[in-house]
Amino acid sequence: MMIHKFGYTINELAKIGPVKRSKLYEAIRAGELIARKHGRSTLILKADYEKFLERLPKLGK
Repeated sequence: MMIHKFGYTINELAKIGPVKRSKLYEAIRAGELIARKHGRSTLILKADYEKFLERLPKLGK
């Protein structure tokens, strides 16, 4: 049985990329990325991270 992840820690997202840890925290502070707390952990839902990536500016035309 394969387990699908619905959320990630900041460190997990920074490892898999493409956005680095400091930029993730900047996006959270700016309200561009929704973060949630579980105890001391900061969690990002997969769906929220995908929406954040889709809203990044496009290059070119």
